[in-house]
Amino acid sequence: MGFDYHHFIELIPDINLAFMQTVYMITISLIVAVLIGLPIGILLFVTDKGLFLENRWFKNGLGFVVNLVRSIPFIILLVALLPLTDWIVGSTIGPTAASVSLSVAAIPFFARIVETALREIDKGVIEAAIAAGATPWMIVKDVLLLEAKSGIISGVTLTLVSLIGFSAMAGTVGGGGIGDLAIRFGYYRYDNTIMIATVVILIILVQIIQLAGDFIAKVVDKR
Repeated sequence: MGFDYHHFIELIPDINLAFMQTVYMITISLIVAVLIGLPIGILLFVTDKGLFLENRWFKNGLGFVVNLVRSIPFIILLVALLPLTDWIVGSTIGPTAASVSLSVAAIPFFARIVETALREIDKGVIEAAIAAGATPWMIVKDVLLLEAKSGIISGVTLTLVSLIGFSAMAGTVGGGGIGDLAIRFGYYRYDNTIMIATVVILIILVQIIQLAGDFIAKVVDKR
């Protein structure tokens, strides 16, 4: 059975609810990822060899934790974090519960992107700021974040796109959203209409986010 337009019209309320759940999940996760991942990414950079807060042990320890979380497949992380999710939100199902695992997965992902963006800054700019007597906080605020803002915005876009894919996977454990709808209605009931609709919605969402992110990154890039 192919795409049934009339059946699609009947499913619009369910699709709308699932779409809003997905937006809710990825918005919470992105905010958490930026708030925690940004400082982690900065710390990974400034504690590296030759930088103004060089600390090999701290850098290696933090890098190990970041790599450890990143190396765990999301579906396994999703299940492993169920006790933590239950402790934080009081439930293991629904979009709010899924946001916990999404956030944990997104934090190290975004942190590494921030670190990479900072590595592209000309070391001479940092050295000039140090020579001028700037404090570490001033260097971070006025040099690093300013110089790397285009790369960081691109990182936010990439993280957001990845979160959409992860959120679809969260449907396998009752996380809600587009993925949950696709699995419950599309996969289990062999409903091609809902499968096609959810895939198209996700493709459009990713395209809009990518285009908007690329545009903003280009606007703020002063190079």
